[in-house]
Amino acid sequence: MSLYDDAVSVLKEYDGDDAQQSELRLTYLDHLAAHPDGMWKACGAGHLTASALVVDPERGRVLLTLHRKLRMWLQMGGHCEPGDSTLAAAALREATEESGIAGLTLLPGGPVRLDRHPIPAPCHWHLDVQYAATASAGAVERISDESLDLRWFPYDEVAGVADASVVRLLESTRARVEQVG
Repeated sequence: MSLYDDAVSVLKEYDGDDAQQSELRLTYLDHLAAHPDGMWKACGAGHLTASALVVDPERGRVLLTLHRKLRMWLQMGGHCEPGDSTLAAAALREATEESGIAGLTLLPGGPVRLDRHPIPAPCHWHLDVQYAATASAGAVERISDESLDLRWFPYDEVAGVADASVVRLLESTRARVEQVG
C-alpha cells in the first residue's frame, strides 16, 4: 500500500469529534482525489503533513518546539517523505527527529485531530494529520536544527504559550489518553 493509499484509508476511518472535524476529513479526501501529488510538498495547491504532540501523562506535561521559521511553540511535525510507509510512521518519524527522544509510542486509535492552516506560497495549505505520542519515563529530549528551543510545559501553561490549534490538539490528546488509559 502506498502512502497515498494509507492516507485515504486513515481519513476514511477517521471519526472526528465534531462537525468541523468531519468537514475537514471530507476536505482532505477531496483534496487527495483532486491532487494525486497531494501528499508531497511540491503540490502547489497544498499537501498533507503529519505531526504528533508528545505528552508525558504521568507528569501532566507536553513537549513543544519553538519552530525556527515560524517562531511559535508547536507540536513536532512536518512533511511526508518518500520513505514513509504510513501517515502514522511519518508523524512518529517527525516527532522522534524533532524531539530527539527514541522510543516514542503513538497513542492507539489513529489521528487525534485534523488541522488545516495557510502557509506562504508556493504551497498554500498544510492539511495536518495530528497524532499524539507518549514519552517513556526518563526520556531525554534533544533539540533539533529545526527548532530554536524545546521545552516541557505543564498542561495548564500551554494556552499561554501556544496558539489555539495546539490547545485544541492537547485537549483532544488528553481525552484520548483517558480513553485508552
